[in-house]
Amino acid sequence: MHPEFSDEDIMALFEEKQTHEDIDKWIVCFDGASNALGHGVGAALVSPDDQCIPFTTRQGFDCTNNMTEYEACALGIQAAIDFDVKLLKVYGDSALVIRLLKGEWETRDPKLIPYQTQILKLAEFFDDISFHHIPREENQMADALATLASMFQLAPHGDLPYIEFRSQGRPAYCCAIEEERDGKPWYFDIKQYVENKEYPPGISDNDKRTLRRLATGFFVSGTILYKRNHNMTLLRCVDAKEANFMIEEIHEGSFGTHANGHGMARKILRVGYYWLNMESDCCAHVRKCHKCQA
Repeated sequence: MHPEFSDEDIMALFEEKQTHEDIDKWIVCFDGASNALGHGVGAALVSPDDQCIPFTTRQGFDCTNNMTEYEACALGIQAAIDFDVKLLKVYGDSALVIRLLKGEWETRDPKLIPYQTQILKLAEFFDDISFHHIPREENQMADALATLASMFQLAPHGDLPYIEFRSQGRPAYCCAIEEERDGKPWYFDIKQYVENKEYPPGISDNDKRTLRRLATGFFVSGTILYKRNHNMTLLRCVDAKEANFMIEEIHEGSFGTHANGHGMARKILRVGYYWLNMESDCCAHVRKCHKCQA
């Protein structure tokens, strides 16, 4: 959602005493809403200089109140990742979700366990992330966004030109890239666009914009796709098979040192290779290594 209003007119999210360590941290507030008309989630991302960026999504599937809270949390954290945030404080008014994410409580609910796993994977993209509970009255911006999304009936032709709503048809944890189910590498659509300016068939205008934005960071040489690093170094994009081989070789191969996931990802980047969820894949491999758990 991208409404056109100035940041100074936004109601204060909450009052908080900042320490010196928190000066460079971003903040995300999230909330979910369920009513007779539907389910919606909202999140507000606040930069260190107090610029507020709102996000909202209407859920296109049945879910419980706790599921909407997790969806909202995932929406806010993913937005922070898209903005390349590394220091993040997450605020929500759901005591259950916050305590579960902090590890203070455990759940056996099969509907919530996948969300817990997915958000902890997303947390690995940050140098520092913390979760905090706030009263509902101090979370009014996220609550308003979630309520708006849950009650707004999406018209097929679009009634509001200034507000863009996304309808999400499946849970957030299903959107993670785990494997190449269609036999194509994760970068197939990016490469097609970079080479031929072609879009995948049947995608929305929003997905086209996302693809165009992603493609600006990639470069094709011959038949090889490269990712431009922040210092303009070219990193060769690899598919799932190559990625798994690299992880196994670096972690427990001939010269493997059983390094942690973040260290493995940095080593792969240094030698010039890249894939989309490199860091989370490396961390997941370490968690499965029996020697590393001893």
